[in-house]
Amino acid sequence: MTLPCQGCRGLCCGPVPVTEQEITAIRKKVKTMPAKQKQELQSQLRFPGTCIFFDQTNDRCGIHSVRPQVCRDFGYYQDMVCFRKPEAATKVRSGYALRHKAILSVDLTWADFK
Repeated sequence: MTLPCQGCRGLCCGPVPVTEQEITAIRKKVKTMPAKQKQELQSQLRFPGTCIFFDQTNDRCGIHSVRPQVCRDFGYYQDMVCFRKPEAATKVRSGYALRHKAILSVDLTWADFK
């Protein structure tokens, strides 16, 4: 099953809580990004509260391979419903107890990933 993310422009992508391990993975990903890609992603205008890594130009996650668990889960669980495809959110989450350290766009900005 896939979610209809094309055309959403990242409106559901935030706030994004991240764990220490996810921050580390994102830092590694950002460091290996080509400079042009990094600059283009960093300079995009975003909706307030949405993820700093959502790629408005290409309408997709700019760090998809290392996206946080909350992003991987979104749209599939009853408490994290995709507004365009709410029927997809049928799973019940149990035992979900990640310890979040920060929130992207609030606690962490691009300056924290340079």
